[in-house]
Amino acid sequence: MPQTLTAEGTSRTVQTKNWKIHYNEAGEGHPIVMLHGSGPGATGWSNFGPNMKVLSDRFRVIAVDTPGWGASDAVTPDERDPVEAALQLLDALGIDKAAFVGNSMGGMTSIAFAVRHPDRISHLITMGAGSPGPAYFGASDGPSEGLKVLLKGYRDPSPETMRELVEIMTYDAAFVTDELIAQRSDAARKRPDHLANFLASGLTGVRSVQAPLERIAAIQTPTLVFHGRDDRVVHYESALRLVTLIPDSRLVLINRCGHWLQLEHADEFNRLVGDFVATR
Repeated sequence: MPQTLTAEGTSRTVQTKNWKIHYNEAGEGHPIVMLHGSGPGATGWSNFGPNMKVLSDRFRVIAVDTPGWGASDAVTPDERDPVEAALQLLDALGIDKAAFVGNSMGGMTSIAFAVRHPDRISHLITMGAGSPGPAYFGASDGPSEGLKVLLKGYRDPSPETMRELVEIMTYDAAFVTDELIAQRSDAARKRPDHLANFLASGLTGVRSVQAPLERIAAIQTPTLVFHGRDDRVVHYESALRLVTLIPDSRLVLINRCGHWLQLEHADEFNRLVGDFVATR
């Protein structure tokens, strides 16, 4: 049965070499580090709270607020390095090797982590992650529909804009709840420094974490790629490219699913992630 966990009860903070990093932690066993996406108001808990409640029955689950988001330190565009932040977090927590689960920007960060620190990652799991290369089917002349709304949310983190954002991140309107909208809006407006720093670099800062094609093709970490067929933020062709490049990889492509697969198809996601980490 899923554990009764709360954001407050699982809240932790650690000082690394460069940053104070906030995270939520629960469970014991092999560590799973969860990295959220780049949206305004994103936090480890808002992206992965329901997943933590299930996966922490089997694993030590750590949902991170990447520096520049949530309750972690602010970072200027020049200071932003989510891969280094993840490495410093492992060091500060005394973790030698962990599975990484990343949504969107968090997936790109996890891929880059596997490229830069292959000895510190046991499993690579992405959902809705971007990949380098030409866009044949998705937006090729600028930001996608979803990314445009994401940027709008940084300029105007009101509940009205956050409703737009949550609607475009999901396929099923049942997941557009007042609670989630308020959670994202409140978290964004609480940290105007995060909003300003992101707008200073925008999507250029997100894309800067993307690893080059030839380095991705050299990844030896067992990899599980998730993507929603109806993702309006990152087209599923990115997932096809990843499984073409990474030798030891497999793809789960789910129809009637948007950018937040871990929320819309939580039961399947939790089961597949748990089995993958336990058996590979």
